[in-house]
Amino acid sequence: MTADATWHKTACILCENNCGIQVQLDGRRFAKIRGDQEHVATGGYTCNKALRLDHYQNGGTRLTSPLRREKDGTFTPVDWDTAISEITARLKTVRDTHGGKSVFYYGGAGQGNHLGGAYSGALLRALGARYRSNALAQEKTGEGWVDAHLTGGHTAGDFEHAEVAVFLGKNPWQSHGVPRARTVLKQIAKDPARTMIVIDPVRTETADLADIHLQVRPGTDAWCLAGILAVLVQEDLVDHTFLEARTTGADTVLDHLKTVHIARCAEVSGLEEDLLRTTARRIAAASSISTYEDLGVQQGPNSTLVSYLNKLIWLLTGNFAKPGAMHPHSWVVPLAHYDTDPRRTPVTGARMPGGLVPCNVIAEEILTDHPERFRAMIIESSNPAHSLADSAAFSEALAALDLVVVIDIALTETGRQADYVLPAASQFEKWEATFFAFEFPRSTFHLRAPLLDPLPGTLPEPEIHARLLRELGGAPRVPLTVLRTAARLGRTPFKLAFAAVVALDKKLLGMTPYLLYETLGPTLPAGARPAAVLWALAQRIAKTYPAAMRRAGHTSADALFDAMLGGRSGITFTEDEYADAWNYVPHPGRRIPLPIPELLGLLADLDTTPAVHTSDDFPIVLAAGQRRAFTANTIFRDNTWRKRDQQGALRVSPRDAEQLGLADGALAQITTSRGTAQAVVEIDDRLQPGHAALPNGFGLDLPVADGATERTGVALNTLTDLTWRDPIAGTPWHKHVPARIAPLPA
Repeated sequence: MTADATWHKTACILCENNCGIQVQLDGRRFAKIRGDQEHVATGGYTCNKALRLDHYQNGGTRLTSPLRREKDGTFTPVDWDTAISEITARLKTVRDTHGGKSVFYYGGAGQGNHLGGAYSGALLRALGARYRSNALAQEKTGEGWVDAHLTGGHTAGDFEHAEVAVFLGKNPWQSHGVPRARTVLKQIAKDPARTMIVIDPVRTETADLADIHLQVRPGTDAWCLAGILAVLVQEDLVDHTFLEARTTGADTVLDHLKTVHIARCAEVSGLEEDLLRTTARRIAAASSISTYEDLGVQQGPNSTLVSYLNKLIWLLTGNFAKPGAMHPHSWVVPLAHYDTDPRRTPVTGARMPGGLVPCNVIAEEILTDHPERFRAMIIESSNPAHSLADSAAFSEALAALDLVVVIDIALTETGRQADYVLPAASQFEKWEATFFAFEFPRSTFHLRAPLLDPLPGTLPEPEIHARLLRELGGAPRVPLTVLRTAARLGRTPFKLAFAAVVALDKKLLGMTPYLLYETLGPTLPAGARPAAVLWALAQRIAKTYPAAMRRAGHTSADALFDAMLGGRSGITFTEDEYADAWNYVPHPGRRIPLPIPELLGLLADLDTTPAVHTSDDFPIVLAAGQRRAFTANTIFRDNTWRKRDQQGALRVSPRDAEQLGLADGALAQITTSRGTAQAVVEIDDRLQPGHAALPNGFGLDLPVADGATERTGVALNTLTDLTWRDPIAGTPWHKHVPARIAPLPA
């Protein structure tokens, strides 16, 4: 078979940037991959990982039939009708016996497949389910809780134009996150008028480019940031004009920071006081700064406090709503709820920032005799048995449930513990998109057309949700008939009919994705039925950001919807002006309230807060999940994609290697309070003594001959402990795991 010379437009699915790419096909294989020069957001940029995406599409062992677990633990392939019928019957039993809120939903928001997750809400509404979670609850919810108090929503930095760029627990050279990351990093590094500051215990590739590297001791970021803020306040380097005109409660925050002992902060974080002061002065002198915090701090001690202190740096210096600074932004649809007083979980009473159950309490919400415990889980496009802290505890929780349904393209570690596994089409076999849209002033969106037909026996997630909902009897017949008729008559009749239907029964608003899928969906061109939900989102954009939408060239919601359907290289859906940033601030007078009393209390307590969490038994801080050149999220269920570090080496400092008797290339045993693992040692002078790192993306149990599985590298969450979590957001300490490391015999 000869390769197709046509270049097909799509996007990478390995990180939040979702860079536009083009693919040449050879049958079902990706013969060639390159960046899409016409892509509205990334303009041809891509990294090495995107070029290996054939290993996602064709490298793993796919599921091609629904599977049902039998009493002996084995799986039996069943047809789709049988699977849907049996699953809905069991869901009804759970709902009718224990209430819909006992059904818990996890996932639906992988790096590339948000469109399918958009349809889960209608199914959950029909079941009466109230609780859900996903990967955001492992990392971003503490930051989101802080954002809710301050600017009212997510903010992002303008690193293209920032005079000073600060990366906190973030190595964009490997983890990206910043659009066109490596290009932008090089531009900053080469410009003598600009400064890059990296706060990280590891000398990362980004730190190599930095002008200032604050190589803090692991887990002491809060002291480092408190020291920088104290310098800004105590040397009177804050922007008083901005604080007086645009904020409230500034004096309360300033008074707290006046009492912070700068020398003590430097000592705890392992830095020279002069370097801390130099860093603060450079920030204060800049015409603009942008900051980016990521998992290095968001999955470590004091993470929510760190988020607050990080944001105070750019707020106290007036770096909001101007070029090169921090900005809010429009959304196609918000990924989380920005509440200052979030709901609580039913059993443990844990806060749910963003409306999400913290991942580290899920097992505790199940392994109890509490009458409100979760009884069933629907897990979509996620692998929590591998990705959540303390795999053993989570596996025990799965076994205690009345029903576990997994929707995925492969038999994952979670799927192997499910009652039913439903095979989904891959992300390149269906219409798909993400709702990551974090840029300002231009915000973009990319609807991806399928490159291939779905593998026989698989279904796109919207169709799976629709079949379950039909079988549940949650589909309203009369409204569906009315809307189907209107859809055949055109968009205007459909809009009028839809408005009338939901006016008569407001409960139908919660069923909107399903209603659109069943009625408008079949009328869309090229089989774009799963994109029907975008019609409602286009209406939302037109109502919420009318002027910005028109500046982006869309005269109406329908015009925007058509642009979404046809924009193979993505579209700009809103274009703001810098003054518009203040319209996103929801507080009275558009002023940002700076004090968060609970976090100011934690700041005041830093003098008595432990900065060291190791012990004689576990003297090393293990970062469980380091980003490297050949690591990615675990949708790569194929180890052959890696050109380097194929075993997932344990990196240790030269001094630790000498003291512990570890040899480069030899095996070592890692022990924590929860488990043990073995890994090949790599001696790396980028790590400071007392700090070690294992990579993300390893430890999958992949099929080999005779139905067995084989694991390469360490499954990190056999080592982590679900009790190590932030006291506010419940986010895990994956990047700060006390451990013991010992050599193993050759």
